[in-house]
Amino acid sequence: MVRQGKSLQDAREGGCSGCIEVGAFGKEAYLLTGYLNVPKVLEVTLNNGIDPLTGKIAGIETGNPLDFKSYDKLYAAFIKQLNFVVDQKVRVSNYIDKMFAKYAPAPFLSVVIEDCISKGKDYYNGGPRYNTNYIQCTGLGTVTDSLSVIKKHIFEDGKFGMNTLLNAVSKNFEGEEKLRQRIINRTPFWGNDNEYADEIAVTVYNDLLAAIDGKPNTKGESFHLNMLSTTCHVYFGKVLGATPNGRFAGKSISDGTSPSHGCDTQGPTSVIQSLGKLDQIKSGGTLLNLRFVPSLVKREKDIEKLGHLIRSYFTLGGHHIQFNIVDTATLLAAQACPEDYKDLLVRMAGYSDYFNDMNADLQQEVIDRTENEVF
Repeated sequence: MVRQGKSLQDAREGGCSGCIEVGAFGKEAYLLTGYLNVPKVLEVTLNNGIDPLTGKIAGIETGNPLDFKSYDKLYAAFIKQLNFVVDQKVRVSNYIDKMFAKYAPAPFLSVVIEDCISKGKDYYNGGPRYNTNYIQCTGLGTVTDSLSVIKKHIFEDGKFGMNTLLNAVSKNFEGEEKLRQRIINRTPFWGNDNEYADEIAVTVYNDLLAAIDGKPNTKGESFHLNMLSTTCHVYFGKVLGATPNGRFAGKSISDGTSPSHGCDTQGPTSVIQSLGKLDQIKSGGTLLNLRFVPSLVKREKDIEKLGHLIRSYFTLGGHHIQFNIVDTATLLAAQACPEDYKDLLVRMAGYSDYFNDMNADLQQEVIDRTENEVF
């Protein structure tokens, strides 16, 4: 918060505001201005500005991916597309903020937020002491793993060509299960303390910061980055075709900064080692979900291990970590006989919900998370 311009005292008096975000309580207009589907930006890049699901122009022309002679060329096209999308997003958000300031004032909220009265300005019109806008990015795992596939198998090892991969993706891997299994089993993926994949994730994260952080808002301050998904990662998956990392079309993308579903195969210690490589202090918050079987935290010494895991993550610079302590069998049983599991609570993305109150897509997303049986 100090990095964003808040005084040390106001920063110390602040804390979590919402799911995972940090804010200056009672002194800040903390506006979450929408979510960014980062894997969708890559999909549009791999289709030269076209959304393959609609056939419509969704970005800018960044070149035919079949013509890219190196990974660096492809990644540069991705960043060009990302900057275009972010600029569009900022312009739309600033327009909406102007409309709120003019047509949807919040007089009661303005009374209880410091400096609004002294300035004579509404909460939505620059009245609070601090006026921050955030863009929440999600899908870091999905886009990292997809880029890892392209970099390793196409440009470095030459195991298959870009045309082969894009053709398989366009068919949702129908008839291409052999290729898909090669991708899943022989690619360095995010969340395994693997330097190859982690370097890609750190680069993507830093470029998201570069694209978003400091963009001016309508109140004389600026936009910042959040790595938060709430439930948007499920919806974003529905408007996304198959991805190069072997994910099928329509399936949820990874949430926040969490690894892709089932791809963190080396245990939770490796997950926090990977995420510890991100400079998380530069964001407004990062989301990390982990799921454990109940037997893993059954004994007192198991609880101590969990405590060590949490402390280790924060020592590595982590911002947020949360757990579901439930096995897959229980979740499937709750789907089959919901009347027997009315009190089953799960952590979704910074908040808890009754499993039976969630729709089938949200339930499946929790089920698909890696089930950790060891620390």
